[in-house]
Amino acid sequence: MLNWVNRFNIFCLLDNRQYDFSKPAFECLLAAGSKVNIEVQAGKAFDALRHFYAAHKNEWLFGHFAYDLKNETENLSSGNADGIGFSDLHFFVPEMVLELNNKEVTIHSDGDATLIFEAILTCADTIIESVQSNIIVQHKIKRENYIGIIEKLRQHILRGDCYELNFCQEFFATDAEIDPLYIYNRLTELSPNPFSALYKLNNRWCLSASPERYLKKEGNKIISQPIKGTSKRNLANAAADEKAKNYLMESEKEKSENVMVVDLVRNDLSRICKPGSVKVDELFAVYSFPQVHQMISTISGEVEEGKDWIDCVEATFPMGSMTGAPKKKVMELIEQYEQTKRGLFSGAIGYVKPGGDFDFNVVIRSVLYNETDKYLSFQTGGGITYNSNPELEYEESLLKASAMMKVLE
Repeated sequence: MLNWVNRFNIFCLLDNRQYDFSKPAFECLLAAGSKVNIEVQAGKAFDALRHFYAAHKNEWLFGHFAYDLKNETENLSSGNADGIGFSDLHFFVPEMVLELNNKEVTIHSDGDATLIFEAILTCADTIIESVQSNIIVQHKIKRENYIGIIEKLRQHILRGDCYELNFCQEFFATDAEIDPLYIYNRLTELSPNPFSALYKLNNRWCLSASPERYLKKEGNKIISQPIKGTSKRNLANAAADEKAKNYLMESEKEKSENVMVVDLVRNDLSRICKPGSVKVDELFAVYSFPQVHQMISTISGEVEEGKDWIDCVEATFPMGSMTGAPKKKVMELIEQYEQTKRGLFSGAIGYVKPGGDFDFNVVIRSVLYNETDKYLSFQTGGGITYNSNPELEYEESLLKASAMMKVLE
């Protein structure tokens, strides 16, 4: 299917990687080709999206929200370098949608679904690297500088400027040549995660092995599942691996990070949910992934009558797990101390079904690639509180980068 879809300038693959944490709606969802699309920068982006959606309510939509939509929702600005160039908002009505469930495939298309299916079956069933990767990954921030920044952020917290802040650093490569399909396939084999995505928008790519859901709406129920809390797995030693898992379950630092984000998400959801309906379904749950154990909480609510999916995103974006509390202040500090524009990183990719149900991931553990400029980038980081140890925070950011490093180098 991937070998077949690569002929399109625009496509979006959403891959559950056979996880069943929350009864996924599909195993794999692929949107191929674009009948019509909207691509805009922050300013009046949500108004433009409403106008676009009004004309396409009965069709599937796929696309992204980039982090810097914060400039519209919170009246902020972005001045850091951006080597990738994704727009702040892009959605498209696909020419066809392929939905895989168990051993069944459903093809939504105006054309002949049988011909599409047969065309896919004529493609190769393995992904062979068409371009030999040539990558030298560099760190945007040196270790000593990273540690110094964390100390400054701890002082902001001590002064009461904020309580918790998500700080990230960029890893990048210039003159980078990769085969995006091959790298995505390797990345998701090494690090299979339930919100993986392969997204192509002309010359720009996102290869995502994300473990995190931003927001999902089904009927009038909406849920968010922020991740805060990470410990390294030890697959060679079962006892050590269990100890790493128990650390998360017992760590007051990790719990304090998590509960701050839970409170922030509860506040965000209360803007679009019926009074009294927002609740925490699961607090401090620890889930295991190939490289790490993660602490995930689930918050839900009932969406008020008259609120649609665009209202839900506008009221809650960017997600609390990638910002901090209080939200606007920490986004100002993020802009001050980070050295790269986040762009699509810590944004969201997903779909909207006919009728307005939707599901979006958080764009983390993701390689971004500008094929024309041969610029490759990925960012990692973590939540900083006053109790954060700067050296350990640096090591955590490297841990989160490890799968991408291994695949690329």
